[in-house]
Amino acid sequence: MSTMPLSGAVVFAKDIRRVAAFYEHLCALVVVHAERDHIVLESGTVQLVVHAIPPAIARTIQIAEPPVVREQTPIKLFFAVPDLAQARALALQWGGEIAPAAREWEARGFRACDGHDPEGNVVQFRQAVVASR
Repeated sequence: MSTMPLSGAVVFAKDIRRVAAFYEHLCALVVVHAERDHIVLESGTVQLVVHAIPPAIARTIQIAEPPVVREQTPIKLFFAVPDLAQARALALQWGGEIAPAAREWEARGFRACDGHDPEGNVVQFRQAVVASR
């Protein structure tokens, strides 16, 4: 067994429970630790920490319904999902959205589509494409 920690990312959120539930249900991540100010989710290969925005800053942030998509950021997370159509339905159920199938594209053995989490953070979802013979 490796003692090397998992690679991953931290997403800062105003509502950590809502954002963590989105990633848990769409990306097959499991909550392995939770405290008042952060929730740690993992798969066998990646760790995602949903961390609370400090209260003084969080009070200045308004999350619209639906959220305004935060496209002007230098980082975009991406996660593998078994099926983009299923993920699209789950995203709506858990407060996010994935663009329509017409906006999907393919590269290097996967089909991808961008979406966003409940607070507007852009996320790309990728489904494996089975090569035809």
